Amino acid sequence: MIIDFHTHAFPDGIAARTIDSLASAAAYTALTDGTVSDLRSRLDAAEVDLGVILPVATKPAQFESITRFALENCEKNGILSFGSVHPDDEKATEHIRELALLGLSGIKLHPDFQGAYIDDERYVRIVSAALDAGLTVVTHAGVDEGFHDVDVRCTPERAARLLDRIHAGNDRIPLVLAHGGGLLMHREVMKHLVGRKIYFDLSMMLSKSCAKEVTELIKAHGSDGILLGSDCPWGDPALTVEFIRSLPLTNKEKSLILGENAAKLLKIEVKNETH
Repeated sequence: MIIDFHTHAFPDGIAARTIDSLASAAAYTALTDGTVSDLRSRLDAAEVDLGVILPVATKPAQFESITRFALENCEKNGILSFGSVHPDDEKATEHIRELALLGLSGIKLHPDFQGAYIDDERYVRIVSAALDAGLTVVTHAGVDEGFHDVDVRCTPERAARLLDRIHAGNDRIPLVLAHGGGLLMHREVMKHLVGRKIYFDLSMMLSKSCAKEVTELIKAHGSDGILLGSDCPWGDPALTVEFIRSLPLTNKEKSLILGENAAKLLKIEVKNETH
């Protein structure tokens, strides 16, 4: 089973203008029209069994609409959507419990879009509440090229400070730092985050890193803590799967990254080998 743990799509009515806005801000070229159906077509072409959509609440009032979208795309046609909460939401912890009761698998955070540093007390409460509720948390980490004039709000050092506040055990926790732990910040990831009991996804690593750095990250952190992610529509799922398969890893390591680790987080059964 192959699972793309980091994708994006939007309700049909706003997909086109959302994609245009995001592409313009980051000077990226979108590979889909932003709809769930077009995302599914890309995943089918890559022989990806399940794609995880990661929406972001850019203001507290978006909680209900994002939750509605997530429920409409909950393990439907090989698509599973997370929910999201905003750090300014006064009912954030209550909303997290609601998402868990509704059966959603996790939440997505994006400190740059949400205007707060990842080690902010509000995120400490949100992440702690989500983990207590049994949800997986994914956060953007490192540089976001759509934000040219602001500080990086989730640096590896700040992410490590968040971990110091929420994690006291020895088991790997369902917290995923996207983009290899910090986009365009590989050395800092190696210094502050590698070996911590969390997950990294590899979204955007194909275009923003090199095979040597990615292999170094996987070997140092452990393949049981790495997830496939394409960041579609900004990255191509087929090329991302091919990239993972091309790395100098064992078949078991590739199987873990391509689907087994994600299946464990999502509490689903792996039905076939992925290498």
